[in-house]
Amino acid sequence: MSSSGTSSPAARRVLDWRLRFGLLSLVWGFSFLFMKVGTESFAPFQVTLGRLAFGTAVVAAAMAVKRERLPRGAWTWVHLTVAGFLLNALPFSLFAFSELTIPSSLAGICNATSPLWGMALSLVALSEDRPTRRRVAGLGIGFLGVLTVLGVWQGFDGLDVTGTTLALLASLSYPVGWIYVRRTLAGASHSHLSLTGAQLGLATLQLAVVTPLFTSVPTSFPVLPLLSVAALGILGTGLAFLIQYDLVAEVGPTTAQMVTYFTPVIATAAGVALLGESLSWSTPVGAVIVLAGAALTQSRPRAAGAPTVVPAPAPEREGARLQERPRTSVSQT
Repeated sequence: MSSSGTSSPAARRVLDWRLRFGLLSLVWGFSFLFMKVGTESFAPFQVTLGRLAFGTAVVAAAMAVKRERLPRGAWTWVHLTVAGFLLNALPFSLFAFSELTIPSSLAGICNATSPLWGMALSLVALSEDRPTRRRVAGLGIGFLGVLTVLGVWQGFDGLDVTGTTLALLASLSYPVGWIYVRRTLAGASHSHLSLTGAQLGLATLQLAVVTPLFTSVPTSFPVLPLLSVAALGILGTGLAFLIQYDLVAEVGPTTAQMVTYFTPVIATAAGVALLGESLSWSTPVGAVIVLAGAALTQSRPRAAGAPTVVPAPAPEREGARLQERPRTSVSQT
């Protein structure tokens, strides 16, 4: 990426945005598999700490290359501390704990409920997000999808309620964090990369304090789980953020966020094919219903008479949109 925060046209032609979109989908989808393998040998807090440490190192390296400075201002750091907890430390830890008892595929599907939680919360917390019939219908459809995934007609027979609840709470944590960031950091003058680098660093410090209190030093470091934690941080956190940051700058946030709908599909396929996880008919069917509902909640009707094709936003306007609603790749899995 160039020093301006967006790729040059020549660089974009080297790797088309669709290929980067697919790569991001793969990385986020496989993150749930990496967590599952990591928790086989390390405590969930240790997996999360390793993930954050590796991810922070990647983003810090990108900041150094681009000569980005850390944000300034005491209140900015206070808000980033809260954001790091809600968007990184808390959901990453909850997902890691959930995968002690539930398949990685189910955790990936639970992650897809995040837009549903976000829509429900934004109707209450954000005055600019008005309810529409389409979005309310999407919320209802998504809720039916969640019930289908859980197999409610069977009385949740065979379902690990604790693990599933933790995964759903992790998905809820993301929109809570997004709303907090929009309310506190929307007008920040710092770059998106700078804010996220500081946020990741603060989340890493939080886990560095908590982990020794609840875990003991591992007696061994098996190669495969260790590589999984490293991949989770380097690819699923650090690199994924940089890819998404580049995608948002090139094709806009609406197109870039569509990657959310591919993540559970890849997570399910990876869990079944590589980990031998079982899959009942209700899981993929419910996942499709959840994604359909989530898509409806994120859609907005086009204004009457609006042209089908619109010019790309000016760089300064795109930057303003990034600051208005900061979103990072690390807040998705």
